[in-house]
Amino acid sequence: MDAELSRRKRRVPAWWADAKLGIFIHWVPASVPGFAPTDVEIGDLLTAREPAPLSRIPYSEWYENSLRFPDSPVSAFHRDTYGNRPYAEFADDFVAGLGSWDPDDWARRFAATGARYVVLVTKHHDGWCLWPSAVSNPHRPGWFSERDLVGELATAVRAAGMRFGVYYSGGYDWTFDATPIGSVAAGLEAIPGGDYPGYADRQVRELIDRYQPSLLWNDIAWPAPRAPLEELFSYYFDRVPDGVVNDRWMPTTGVIRAAGHPRLRPLVDGVMRRSAQKSGGLVPPTPPFFQYRTPEFTTFEEIQTTPWECVRGMDHGFGYNRTSTEADHLGHDDLLRSLVDIAATGGNLLLNVGPRGEDATIPDAQLRRLDWMAEFSTTTAAALQGTRPWVRPRATTPEGVEVRFTAHGDRVWALCWSPSGTMPGSITLPVRSTPTTSVTALDGATLAAEPVATGLLVATPASDLPIVAIALDHVVAT
Repeated sequence: MDAELSRRKRRVPAWWADAKLGIFIHWVPASVPGFAPTDVEIGDLLTAREPAPLSRIPYSEWYENSLRFPDSPVSAFHRDTYGNRPYAEFADDFVAGLGSWDPDDWARRFAATGARYVVLVTKHHDGWCLWPSAVSNPHRPGWFSERDLVGELATAVRAAGMRFGVYYSGGYDWTFDATPIGSVAAGLEAIPGGDYPGYADRQVRELIDRYQPSLLWNDIAWPAPRAPLEELFSYYFDRVPDGVVNDRWMPTTGVIRAAGHPRLRPLVDGVMRRSAQKSGGLVPPTPPFFQYRTPEFTTFEEIQTTPWECVRGMDHGFGYNRTSTEADHLGHDDLLRSLVDIAATGGNLLLNVGPRGEDATIPDAQLRRLDWMAEFSTTTAAALQGTRPWVRPRATTPEGVEVRFTAHGDRVWALCWSPSGTMPGSITLPVRSTPTTSVTALDGATLAAEPVATGLLVATPASDLPIVAIALDHVVAT
């Protein structure tokens, strides 16, 4: 690894660390049928002891893979709804629905949430590209959008004051390798070889050259060894000096491919089960070079020294799922508290939006949650954006109030909520005052504060907000 990559390893630019919130977009041909089971979580499948748990994955964007398992819920749905219709035909429906797409409206809604960046899936595992790629797919020519959806959204996102990033599925492309993926180990065998590594390299370079993405977000793994991958990273940073890459770039070697052999799969899947049980979900392995971690549908309890980003959908998956009910989505308080929890431990939240494939609209349940985030950002952005973790991420006060901490310079923010729904008139925070301490509400109003044996007794501001933010200047931890 050269000196420049070594300098960047596990480090992110300030704009990324300041952001706290980004928007992910999964919008692919699988968004047309828009179906996946909703009775299981990804973490449960990763710990399941069954031959092909991923055949029941709650991710609708995996629709084509799920079709390869005749007894899967997706196969039953497809037979009942579409008969023998090939998956590839959904791309025609997707393109036909683009007439109503308004990228500027999407960007305005995303910016209103307080998000600082947007990451668009430019090619998911099905291999369909959301831009008119000049890199020819040798197995399915023309498998792309002739309309430049990536470029149009990039322009709209930047015009709304956010940074734009691209997701690319480097690890899978089912036009090159259609091996059914029923488990993590089977997925190792499905990483394409042959002419695919060169194809993927050329496409990512094309994305870099055309769109100069601030984030280069790969998924699963990278189909080539370490040396050519590091050349790709250098190419990217030469063109986007303040860019950032995630952690899903494990180089593919002969050892990794061999681990997908049917005889070794039980061993590999056993290791994955133990890892998922320990982490509570999907935490990718760390490759030789990365800048931030991307746990999926799970978080870290303690402050992390390595930058990280929680990746999750509003429901059980990422792509649009027409069977998801309101109960399948994150509730109001859980969504807001999740953002605060993540910021307190040094992370960002990459919150997914899964638009409909047939008409390019964002479903009402998702719009509702974007509105919740926008309302919260209007009042509370100062306590999150631009902050860093404090010396401790959380506390429960003697009064039973949950508190999460962030910090900016000499200011500590205490973000508080009561599990009972009723905030007491005062709470005891685990801090000590100094001669220059001041305590204020978000609007700058001074709050009464009195030193007590266990900390600082602070009058809570009158508020109907679900999370109350208190600014503590020049305090020290107890």
